[in-house]
Amino acid sequence: MKSFDTNGDFKENYKFLIGSILPRPIAVVSTLNEDGSNNVAPFSFFTAVSAKPMIVAFSPLIRSSTGEMKDTPRNIFREKEFVINFVSEGIVDKINATSAELPYGSDEFTHAGLTAIDSEKVKARRVKESLIHFECVYRDHLSYGDQPGQGQIITGEVVKVHISEELLDEGRISTEKFAPVGRGAGNDWILCDHRIQLERLMQAQIQK
Repeated sequence: MKSFDTNGDFKENYKFLIGSILPRPIAVVSTLNEDGSNNVAPFSFFTAVSAKPMIVAFSPLIRSSTGEMKDTPRNIFREKEFVINFVSEGIVDKINATSAELPYGSDEFTHAGLTAIDSEKVKARRVKESLIHFECVYRDHLSYGDQPGQGQIITGEVVKVHISEELLDEGRISTEKFAPVGRGAGNDWILCDHRIQLERLMQAQIQK
């Protein structure tokens, strides 16, 4: 078994993080730039935190190429809001295009061929082609440094949920209809095209 300490080059740590934590759900985070233009970018360090209040979290790292904070957290700290859009198979190529490092103020919606639509409770716009949207207000964050490869956790309270009705089956989201996509290591994207079911062993279940 290979073993190593984690106090060396951050790239070595990153390689094993993204190769071990699989598959990773993707938060496609849309925000407003300082001039009011749209920004949207994917983040695969993403999870749920709380059901009530409904809290989600994602972790943008400091850019390894420039050592600067990414546009998304800059916008969130200023505007105090954002939208989480979700990825399905039908839009994976367009979502991948939003990962391009464009100059600040460039509109990734336009670059990727996505459609920006207004939200109801926040100013940040939603991705029309996404089948699920979470409108979020900023709650808090933890920072672990400002050097390349160092990250932070940003949490947001979901104040409005939008779900395409075509996904719903008796009030629940059908995984088969959603066709979600996750991230893997390197250039890998992971399709959710095979599932198994195992009975959960806890006495009470929220969802069966």
